[in-house]
Amino acid sequence: MKILVYGAGVVGSFYAARLHEAGNDVSLLARGRRLEALRTQGVVLEPIGEGPRASIALDVAESLEPDDAYDLIIVAVRRNHLESVLPALAANEATPNVLFLGNNASGPGEHVAALGRSRVLMGFGGVAGVLDGARVRYVSSPHGDHGRTVVGELDGTFSSRLQRVAQAFERTSRPIKVERDIDAWLKTHAAVVVPLAHAVYLAGGDVYRLARTRDGLVLAVRAVRECFRAMRAQGVAVTPGWFRALEWVPEPALVAILGRVLRSRRAEFGLAGHANVARDEMRHLAGELEELIRPANTPTAALDHLLTFGDADEPPMLDGRAVIPLEWRDVWVSAGALAAALLLVRHLIPRG
Repeated sequence: MKILVYGAGVVGSFYAARLHEAGNDVSLLARGRRLEALRTQGVVLEPIGEGPRASIALDVAESLEPDDAYDLIIVAVRRNHLESVLPALAANEATPNVLFLGNNASGPGEHVAALGRSRVLMGFGGVAGVLDGARVRYVSSPHGDHGRTVVGELDGTFSSRLQRVAQAFERTSRPIKVERDIDAWLKTHAAVVVPLAHAVYLAGGDVYRLARTRDGLVLAVRAVRECFRAMRAQGVAVTPGWFRALEWVPEPALVAILGRVLRSRRAEFGLAGHANVARDEMRHLAGELEELIRPANTPTAALDHLLTFGDADEPPMLDGRAVIPLEWRDVWVSAGALAAALLLVRHLIPRG
């Protein structure tokens, strides 16, 4: 495929390089100092703890003109920058397929209004990290949903063009996942990443500090659950389905699991790395999430508390603070259900 990747941050640079290596005709659109670095050094990929650094030379574009024809444009810009690039994308009617690869909690309305429904694809990239000078320092895993490239049609069909896009991505190092309800997937992702990013801000941008600050973990877990309840009330499915486990696994267990997950280089770069350099995007995404869930009129005390830390002037929570009582009711309910099930089995299964 002939592909333009619009945006030369971590996600755009990674996919431009990998799609180029997979045999596609790829150009990467960049500006300013990033443009000059790409021209002189190429895309420099440095996986964190996963392998050697690589430098990939590819074509670089400064702009998208109305008559520039591509098979596919991949838009990999921060959510709060999208409005500024839509006019150029709308003017380029020579390209029939535009894949928006990034955060979105408000749905595809803005994209459709600018480009028309037939041109729009939505998705999310399975890579995260930081730009360090000319280097893209990234963390990604080819295993599990968080290491996948997720793409989908707005109507949920597996169209011929989506099949073509999927085939192009399958030849990269990121497994592809075609999502039937990509809008719900993106909203679910926002319902998780916004609380986690603001929990990072609560801990002064330090995931290791957050991992040992129980109150921050409790607020993050409760905020995600609040968002899920509000989404369901609005008719938005929690997608993928395994995320629903966050609603029924007892809170003490989730807090312990989250604390363990955060004590890693992957969380340091993949979560805090992006959250700390993209506070403006997280603020924008939080606003979209609030617009999504507020009509449900469900309680969101934990989310409201966390969002106050989006203000850079808000002092972080005391390191190691553990004042908020854990909710043990679910533990006792689970234990009671297990005991009842065992008792039932004991009476139903014949002895001897």
